[in-house]
Amino acid sequence: MPDKNDDLHGFVPDTSEVVLLLIDVINDFEFEDGDRLLTHALPMAKNIRELKRRAKHAGIPAIYVNDNFGKWQSDFNRLLAHCLEEGVRGKPIVELLRPEEDDYFVLKPKHSGFFSTTLDTLLDYLQAKTLILTGLAGNICVLFTANDAYMRDFKLVIPRDCVASNITVENDHALELMGKVLKADTRPSIELNLEEWG
Repeated sequence: MPDKNDDLHGFVPDTSEVVLLLIDVINDFEFEDGDRLLTHALPMAKNIRELKRRAKHAGIPAIYVNDNFGKWQSDFNRLLAHCLEEGVRGKPIVELLRPEEDDYFVLKPKHSGFFSTTLDTLLDYLQAKTLILTGLAGNICVLFTANDAYMRDFKLVIPRDCVASNITVENDHALELMGKVLKADTRPSIELNLEEWG
């Protein structure tokens, strides 16, 4: 298990060199092409759920890095409650990836998880060096977050079966780019040995 961290007034008790990021998975999918993205996101969500279970067992903390979808008066719990309402397109994804009490969350206003958010501060307190990026969309928010993480000298792991985009070829292209330019490890999640990192 990770060590306890006395910093940040006890609100960030974990320290871990490896952190799992779940990007924009708390999502209602109520937008143009949302149904198309959902078809790719469902298998992705099942893979993330298993990866998150394994990460928790290895002592690796999870951070939900989620868009506020332009709702500046919202908060993460309100967003979660909305996505779990009957008839909301994204409900099956959110049910699979519902946060647990010891998970962290950061709301973001734009594409990158680092832009105008507290993510830098949280990762600093966690003493993170490696980020496992998962979520939506591979060719937009995952890519933008990966770029910013790379510029901050984080080592990147982006399991190819744990990211999805509207169009498969664009998702594949983003993964290829992140592997080549950002030196990301894009092996499938099943091939990651989390026990040696946690």
